[in-house]
Amino acid sequence: MFKLVMLLLMFHSSLAANVSQDIFILAGQSNMAGRGGVEHGKWDGKVPPECRPNPSTLRLSAKLTWEEAHEPLHADIDVGKTCGIGPGMAFVDGLRANDSRIGVVGLVPCAVGGTKISKWARGTQRYSQLVSRAGASVKDGGTIRAILWYQGESDTVTKEDADAYKGNMETLITNLRTDLNIPSLPVIQVALASGEGPYVEIVRNAQLGINLPNVLCVDAEGLPLEPDRVHLTTPAQVQLGQALTDAFLQSLPGPIHIANNSCRRFSNPCFHFLIGPLLRFVFVHCTFYVDFFPLKYNLQLQ
Repeated sequence: MFKLVMLLLMFHSSLAANVSQDIFILAGQSNMAGRGGVEHGKWDGKVPPECRPNPSTLRLSAKLTWEEAHEPLHADIDVGKTCGIGPGMAFVDGLRANDSRIGVVGLVPCAVGGTKISKWARGTQRYSQLVSRAGASVKDGGTIRAILWYQGESDTVTKEDADAYKGNMETLITNLRTDLNIPSLPVIQVALASGEGPYVEIVRNAQLGINLPNVLCVDAEGLPLEPDRVHLTTPAQVQLGQALTDAFLQSLPGPIHIANNSCRRFSNPCFHFLIGPLLRFVFVHCTFYVDFFPLKYNLQLQ
């Protein structure tokens, strides 16, 4: 009977770990999609330690299924282009380095290279896809913790686009929070390290000047660029990911509250209907074994 108790409680814990996760939306254009290690249309395949797979780091695929995350994160999202290293995996690595108890983390790649901010306005294909993928990511549980946004290089080509950037970005943030029904959702944007045109500083000033609640800005200026002088190198992407981690942790109102896989409540009708009564019987009739049970679990029996 003691072994039965152990098996039931381990089963309960594993179910809880699988359904609960902290979710981050990765959106913007090519530097968020990742071009680290890409030169002449080919990715060198080099994955730094901070970006290596972890069984507890998942990505939402283009088919809306969760799978173990691996570089390039955006390979099936930013299609038609060569993707390499981006900041997403290094961001999660930074979270784990900050708190070893962090459990399952889900990344939702949405970035597409070469897109102006006007291509992300409400009603566009990019906007609708982002909202749809975000909704799919929490269908079976989990919590969207933040949107990580790196975009704007394409808005540096004309002064008209650059001048309109601040208003467009503020509208985008407001609309996303409304349509995702998360009014205080943190948005961590990246101030440009480069651009496709001469108006980089106008867009950077717009990004640094946004004054909305729960909007932070990480400045990428000065990070090393690939030979194309637009895209961040792999080491730069790792550094950016770690800076995004720091910004996210600063956005929290107190100590880190990222969910972890230890002793969490799990509410599932199948669990209560099938396993709950059996656990009640065990706990009522086998209190001697329970008193000496070495592990602690937070059970919610109804």
